[in-house]
Amino acid sequence: MKKQQWFKQAIVVGMCTTIGLSTLMVTGAGTAPVAAASVTSSSTGQKVVNFGKNYLGTRYQFGASTSTTRYFDCSSFTKYIFAKYGVNLPRTSAAQSKVGTYVSKANLRVGDLVFFSSGSRANGRNVTHVAVYAGNGKILHTYGSPGVTISDLNSGNWKRTYLKARRVL
Repeated sequence: MKKQQWFKQAIVVGMCTTIGLSTLMVTGAGTAPVAAASVTSSSTGQKVVNFGKNYLGTRYQFGASTSTTRYFDCSSFTKYIFAKYGVNLPRTSAAQSKVGTYVSKANLRVGDLVFFSSGSRANGRNVTHVAVYAGNGKILHTYGSPGVTISDLNSGNWKRTYLKARRVL
């Protein structure tokens, strides 16, 4: 049964892709670059997330050096994984929260930076933590134990301490 469901899903995706590409060709070059740019930024966001997932479980260390991958803090992690794709982020989460463009929580895309006021230095308004939106309500980040991990953006501490998001891709 699962094989049949997968096959049906593959057919639907293929048909949607064909229709989408046909629409791009019919509408002409005027709109194609916008669509292509959108696809490029979202696919780069997925590449950033996929690359970051290679470090799941890597331990957390506050103030971690940006020259090592043996351990990370939240902003050294984001700085490192985005650099692989040509995005040079500042060193701290507070500084990272000022680059790119604002994006609402409702309009998050994979690869967007999300910011929180959490932990011992938090006052509810100041940025103290950064993560990468990984899609489906999940964030990729590092903190305390277990180190680099995936968490649910819309529950617990992360829901309570969410401040804003920025798009850098």
